[in-house]
Amino acid sequence: MSAGGQSVTLLSRSARALFASLAAEGDTQPLGDFTTPPRMIVISVIALGVGAIGAFLAVGLLRLISLFTNLFFYLRFSAEEVSPAGTDLGLLVVAVPVLGGLIIGVMARYGSERIRGHGIPEALEAILIGRSRVEPRVAVLKPVSSAISIGSGGPFGAEGPIIMTGGAIGSIIAQLMRLTSAERKTLLVAGAAAGMSATFGSPIAAAALSVELLLFEWKPRSLIPVALASSMAALLRHYLIGPVPLFPTPLHVDFVGPLGLLGCVMAGMLAGGLSALLTGAVYACEDGFHRLPLHWMWWPAIGGFFVGLGGLVFPEALGVGYETIGQLLQGEATTRIVLGVLLVKSGIWVVALGSGTSGGVLAPLLMIGGALGALEAGVLPEEGAGFWPLISMAAILGGTMRAPFTGVIFALELTHDVDALLPLLVAVSVAYGFTVLTLRRSILTEKISRRGLHLGREYAVDPLEILLVHQVLRTELTALPSVASPTQLRAWLDRSYEGDEPTAYPVIAADGELRGMLRRSELQRLLSEGPGDEVDLAAAARRGAVVYPDEPLRLVVYRMAETRETTLPVVERGGGVFLGIISLYDLLTARVRTLREERRRERLLRIHRPLRDLRARSIRRERRLRRPQP
Repeated sequence: MSAGGQSVTLLSRSARALFASLAAEGDTQPLGDFTTPPRMIVISVIALGVGAIGAFLAVGLLRLISLFTNLFFYLRFSAEEVSPAGTDLGLLVVAVPVLGGLIIGVMARYGSERIRGHGIPEALEAILIGRSRVEPRVAVLKPVSSAISIGSGGPFGAEGPIIMTGGAIGSIIAQLMRLTSAERKTLLVAGAAAGMSATFGSPIAAAALSVELLLFEWKPRSLIPVALASSMAALLRHYLIGPVPLFPTPLHVDFVGPLGLLGCVMAGMLAGGLSALLTGAVYACEDGFHRLPLHWMWWPAIGGFFVGLGGLVFPEALGVGYETIGQLLQGEATTRIVLGVLLVKSGIWVVALGSGTSGGVLAPLLMIGGALGALEAGVLPEEGAGFWPLISMAAILGGTMRAPFTGVIFALELTHDVDALLPLLVAVSVAYGFTVLTLRRSILTEKISRRGLHLGREYAVDPLEILLVHQVLRTELTALPSVASPTQLRAWLDRSYEGDEPTAYPVIAADGELRGMLRRSELQRLLSEGPGDEVDLAAAARRGAVVYPDEPLRLVVYRMAETRETTLPVVERGGGVFLGIISLYDLLTARVRTLREERRRERLLRIHRPLRDLRARSIRRERRLRRPQP
């Protein structure tokens, strides 16, 4: 290393030996596969309590829906479970959803606008930009508004509001404690999963939905508490509601065969097409409402008018419609029910959801998918009563919500039909593939996008987690001695440098240890302060954060973010011997490796064909013989 700060190679024999051992044997300090602190145990205990509360909330919301259904359609005060389809109001049935829409509009305008929508996008927004904080009044207004919406005939499910309500309770409990934003997110999602688990008796699907839609990570620190909360809610459901599946189905064959699986592919394609159509229709209706010269407070009432008209034509379209879903899965649905669901139920659901009222999407998607399957059963191979409604139901759910594992597991837990696992996987995967190729966003994330946010739904191992510092650090660099003359500093500062030059430069002692880092501006200041014979660079150098050669690049990114330094020195662990530097430019170089792996196509193995190779050699030999001799 020269005193003038010329580019030097800093790899000593010891450093080369260290890098060789790291490359050959792995990390000197063992790195774990998971970053899970013991704090997870505390959060898991809290999540169990959140799960218990979520179970009681779910049951309470279902009772509240029944109460408002009795009030609106039967003019009686009762929490007995009834269907709006049995009402004898006649033409007055059109006015009931309008009245419910008016009440919801007033509650949203003067209470909280957060109660509008179907719950899951609102939970996503709270996690993404709200630091997992939900207002306490939302925990009260959301279930009440949803119960009024569904109880007055809204063609929705209870799961979206329950997810939002459970998430709100989890968030409120977390806000009462001294927790991080990540821990609040875990408890928010734990409450949401508990609500879904208690409603449908689907603890595994609730945990899968949490991973695919809400957590934005696959880490033990969040998955374990959420799974425990979901399990606690499912345990309490056994005593609060009962152990039977929500939609029992007849037994199906244990193996459908090639023709059956081919039918599943066709069912998946049709479900994917219908999913895309429904998603586009919902947001086309929302755009239409936005063009109305009215305040959004009146939109739910307008949507309620169309709901009432649909209920007048097809009464089974009103409310949650669990009875209709059961008929479809039992293979007992008539042609009138099948066509009514596909034409009327889907139509009023699209309009009502576009109007911004309060209600969920799971139950309507299950019903629409079941009707599509019942229609397909007339042309697809016979696999037993209710088989194709079950397959299409899961395919619609997985394709529309972009949650394939949730769609498969949810169908299994709702019906306990394990024999349908393989057909479900095929159909849901095809529907999922169809929608991701034809739509940029799902029915859930489109609303998030319209609010100015982008939500990436692809999860992969961060390449900065795989690569270690010693694989990308820079050893050919400009280093400074502990003491330099003003002439040497001036010569160094006047030289030209390239665009990838670091923003700070190391000051190295004679024994190779790092004394600190100096920016170019700091060197200029030292030079202007006094023309002494020597400048003590070691005394002026900043001693800040360092990185070690066996650390993953992800930790380097975090350290740069914490210190606001774009160039960090790399030192030997335990000794402090300087080994090199790592900068943002080097991290970008690491990213380039990933891009190259994704975009560069190459053939690594070639199949040799003896006859073709022999013929090629013969042709080349003949060409050489035909060449004129000198």
